[in-house]
Amino acid sequence: MPTVLTNGRFLRPASEYNTSNAEFAQCLAINEIHGTIQHIGRYEEAAIQELVVSGARVLDMEGRLVVPGLIDSHMHLLHTGESLDQLDLKNCKNLEEIRDSIRLHAKAHPDMPRLSCRSWFQASTNNEALASTLDDLDPRPIYITAFDVHSMWCNSAALAELQVADMEDPPGGKIHRDENGKPSGLLSESAALGLAMPFLSKQHTEEQKLQFIHDAFVAYIKSGYTGLVDMAMDDATFDILLKYRASRGGTLPIWMAMHWFIAPTRSAENNLKQVERAIEMRSNFNATDTPDCRIAGIKLMCDGVVDSCTASLVEPYSHTGQNEPTMWALDELRPVLKRANDAGLQIAIHAIGDAAIKLALDGLEAVNNPKGRHRIEHLETCAPEDVPRLGRLGITASVQPVHSDPFNLTAWPDLIGAKRCGHVFPYNGFAEHGAVVALGTDAPTASHEPLPNLYTATTRKSGHKPEMTEVTTPQYALSLAAATTAYTQGAAYSCFADAHVGTLEVGKLANLTVLDAAWEPTQLLQGRVVETWYRGRKLVTSS
Repeated sequence: MPTVLTNGRFLRPASEYNTSNAEFAQCLAINEIHGTIQHIGRYEEAAIQELVVSGARVLDMEGRLVVPGLIDSHMHLLHTGESLDQLDLKNCKNLEEIRDSIRLHAKAHPDMPRLSCRSWFQASTNNEALASTLDDLDPRPIYITAFDVHSMWCNSAALAELQVADMEDPPGGKIHRDENGKPSGLLSESAALGLAMPFLSKQHTEEQKLQFIHDAFVAYIKSGYTGLVDMAMDDATFDILLKYRASRGGTLPIWMAMHWFIAPTRSAENNLKQVERAIEMRSNFNATDTPDCRIAGIKLMCDGVVDSCTASLVEPYSHTGQNEPTMWALDELRPVLKRANDAGLQIAIHAIGDAAIKLALDGLEAVNNPKGRHRIEHLETCAPEDVPRLGRLGITASVQPVHSDPFNLTAWPDLIGAKRCGHVFPYNGFAEHGAVVALGTDAPTASHEPLPNLYTATTRKSGHKPEMTEVTTPQYALSLAAATTAYTQGAAYSCFADAHVGTLEVGKLANLTVLDAAWEPTQLLQGRVVETWYRGRKLVTSS
């Protein structure tokens, strides 16, 4: 039986990605057998009336806004699930507040073998992360992940169980040490991402990891998402994901595309072996055979993040006069990119500092495949002269507006100076020069909730602390129509899913996000997600 949704505001497809115009239909019909959109228009139209007369189910949408099912174009599923159980330190303003929060958390959870915390802002501790400032809180290992997830602050018990005392710095990472060579408490980049986090993941049982996966899906679906792009897949995580999928009869709750993570090594042969693994996995998990669970491409990291001073900049950091090299040299990058492109894999490159962005652009320019829909992730400090290059080269700008929240950037003027702060997060610049923009959240580095993300994308104000008066480079704000398009159509385009999802068009899947929200950027924080529809079925109704 068809379903007719009427008395809604159904966002029609944009004629262009960077649009300021939004047009709405009043009615949408769903073919429940195929889970697709059968008609979109007005209730009075003959096609709709024929369905109603034949017995279609008619639902009143009560004037609510209905957009194509949201797609998080850059996220991390397992880590998001893990983070939901961790102590959140985001609102701690200084070391004492952090210590007090951990002390209370430890007292409330005496049976935990170790204490895991998240969302520590380095600026709240004057960019210091010493084991000695945590050691008296609890004898158990304490792990504190930075809000950007690129650094980890550990107490001495954690450092001891990681066995990093005699370990060399891993490629692309650093084990910070005191003047005597003893690990001091901070692990940066691959020392956190490639050593500490995998260690912690191994401490969880398979049952716990399956629950993390489940919890992440539940949270995303409740927030209106109908598609996800995971940006750091590996064998261990994929194995858990497949077991979860099997437990549900062989399909995921909503579709996922994934990018296989390629870690920099000191061996060209080992670098290429990782690409071959991605190619092998894609041969079994692809859009044809497993459309709900597929390998789309590879993911590389060219640098770190500004707050940890690990982003690679053309000019040194303002407060230290020091800089950080890129994790890959162009000569190391080229064969990896060529092999992936030749195999039909999409390439996604993490690049935050302007030097890393130039490297990523140079590498993808050498690949010379605009139809490959290759992507650069984050693009936070892109030099003005490099902004037009994405559109010219056919590169997708994969961005996370929640990262541009002024609440997160209070330390940036000291770190990179006022001049560079004047052209950060140039989202509208990419769009105006012809690049497709895809929106995501990078959860768990930030909240996966969509409305604060859209709010900051369109107002450049803080969704976390709306009372803040600061605005991040307002000249680069996206219109609400362009931002919503980037969260749906652009995100679908970014992973070759746009033939089936991303717009409300006849024949496409009836994936819908229903919002009780005004079509007005300044009022988005007062809105809420009320329903999530997937393949024509309502998955969630929020009270």
